[in-house]
Amino acid sequence: MKLAVQVKLLPTPVQAAALEVTLHACNEAATWVSSVAFERDVKRNFALREHTYGQVKDRWGLGAQAAQHVIKKTCDAYITLRANLKAGNHGRPSSKRYRRATGKPISFRPEGAQPYDDRMLSWQHAERTVSIWTLSGRMKRVAFTASSEQLARLALYRKGESDLLFRDGMWFLTATCEVPEAAPDTSVTQFLGIDLGIDLGIVNIATTSDGQIMAGRRLNRGRLRERTLRQKLQRKNTPSAKRRLRKRRRKEARRARDINHKIAKHVVAEAERTGRGIALEDLTGIRARVRLRKPQRAALHFWAFAQLGAFIAYKARKAGVAVVHVDPAYTSRTCAECGYIDKANRASQARFVCRSCGFVDHADRNGSRNIRHRAEELWRCGAQSTAPVPPPNTGRGTGRKRSTTASGARCASPGLSVPGG
Repeated sequence: MKLAVQVKLLPTPVQAAALEVTLHACNEAATWVSSVAFERDVKRNFALREHTYGQVKDRWGLGAQAAQHVIKKTCDAYITLRANLKAGNHGRPSSKRYRRATGKPISFRPEGAQPYDDRMLSWQHAERTVSIWTLSGRMKRVAFTASSEQLARLALYRKGESDLLFRDGMWFLTATCEVPEAAPDTSVTQFLGIDLGIDLGIVNIATTSDGQIMAGRRLNRGRLRERTLRQKLQRKNTPSAKRRLRKRRRKEARRARDINHKIAKHVVAEAERTGRGIALEDLTGIRARVRLRKPQRAALHFWAFAQLGAFIAYKARKAGVAVVHVDPAYTSRTCAECGYIDKANRASQARFVCRSCGFVDHADRNGSRNIRHRAEELWRCGAQSTAPVPPPNTGRGTGRKRSTTASGARCASPGLSVPGG
């Protein structure tokens, strides 16, 4: 499986200046290529190369490999845009956000990442240096550093392209590594359900079907504190306030990322220890579908549940643990004991009371049990593990739908969907 290893470059002032000029030129060229692709509606790599390759080389002085990577980067950006539009991440076609995303060409930041292949970049692992192409020629002996674990992984498994990027005054290289993965366990019969808890208010980060709750109280308090401080500094708008804003940028995202890594590691370890698979909700396009009150909107859009799901998926694949994504429709309204579905079952954000059988449970735990049941039924019908990439959204129209499994069998069950069916 592919994993990314990020190392920090330690260039001299001369090397840093050459890298900066090169990165700015590549992204300026990519913005121009994007405008040509948008105006002529040519967004395929080889077709776009016919219109732009020669001018990119002559106008910006890029080498052959760099010019091709600039064009391919532009095409990949439009592919990503189409995928986001299809998934509903920019809202409906009639929305302002959708029109804004499709009404102009994609532009690239001056410090945006630039891909490098092995013809443009070579690694000297023993000396911890790289030799990298720039507009000023080949820059040799550019030092880099990383943790011992990352350095070992880089030396053993690096394969493919690396991305050069500049962020917060620091230079980084993100290298692709082909890491061996454990053989997937197809003999599992039980699953560990994970409820990411994004309905009726975001309180808990995740809840397992075993009853373990990863509370988000501390993270929510930190987010509120950061948001309040940002608003205060933005209103002040002095040079010192701007300096503090720059210094604190991405701090909240780093904290959330660290917490998500820890939760994902714990969940995968528990599933691996007990010989179970992992059941997750397919939350593709959830931001566009969910309707919340105004005070809850900021919490939803700052909540990194997609990141947590991605972390669980790739760590599970690395450990050989099966992952199944299920349709999340009505998981919070369905009784895990009798299957009765009613909006009134959700007595409050944290309390679930079935109006049919009287079953009482924590709402998120009840939802995680429903997710587990759906995953086990899909698995019996022949569904395949979806790790590491979450499947495309299959719709949430009605509570009951017929789904085709990977083996061609038919399952009729509330809210079930099989990826790739």
